[in-house]
Amino acid sequence: MSPARAIPAVAAGALAGRVVLVTGAAGGLGQAAARACAKAGATVVLLGRKVPRLSRAYDAVKALGPEPAIYPLDLAGAGPADYEALADRIEADLGGLHGVLHCAVEFTGLRPLELTPAEDFVRQLHVGLTAPWLLTQACLPALKRQADSAVVFLLDDLARINRAYWGAYGVAKAGLAGLVKQLHDETDTGPVRVAGLLPGPMHTDLRARAYIEEAATAWPAPARYAPACVHLLSAAGRDLRGQVWAPSLEAAA
Repeated sequence: MSPARAIPAVAAGALAGRVVLVTGAAGGLGQAAARACAKAGATVVLLGRKVPRLSRAYDAVKALGPEPAIYPLDLAGAGPADYEALADRIEADLGGLHGVLHCAVEFTGLRPLELTPAEDFVRQLHVGLTAPWLLTQACLPALKRQADSAVVFLLDDLARINRAYWGAYGVAKAGLAGLVKQLHDETDTGPVRVAGLLPGPMHTDLRARAYIEEAATAWPAPARYAPACVHLLSAAGRDLRGQVWAPSLEAAA
């Protein structure tokens, strides 16, 4: 993990001319990151499974930058052919792909493993680990056709979630941490940069389901971490290639 450091200010046009795919784009950090990417000049592809929520995210993103694209897809039911079709469509419609930000997650609440239905465990593990990899694998050819591109995985604090009752969510995030390292080792001399983002606690639906006793305003909004997503996706993110970054919310010097 990289040393904690403040999130740099986003330079004007940091993502100008870039096409960025954001999964979980209607959720907490996913939507906040999509907005920040659009404001930085990116054409954002909004991926999620609920069309009404994606449509609301589309309106918000469109108001901040280039017109985004919507791609409804349920990661739990999608397979390699679906991801390949997505990558092909992005290249055909938008002219290329420069970044993938994985924010999609499946978490239904804390539960003992013994009492977790098999289908729930498999679904959460697939959405949290297998699907991000299969989607990345399908996008790699397009990403490699750029002079500089990035894949960013949203991680979580393993010391906290690799414990009782976190189930497949904790297992998936541990797997993603390993995937960041493996994929970086295999791409560290090419144009595709791989990194992990480990934000602090945020005011999200996931947090509310896990800690129902907390006050709703106990933690910062996801938008506070959105500039970190832009940094990793932009050319400036080269300084964190192959690392897991746990950014500080303190103002940069």
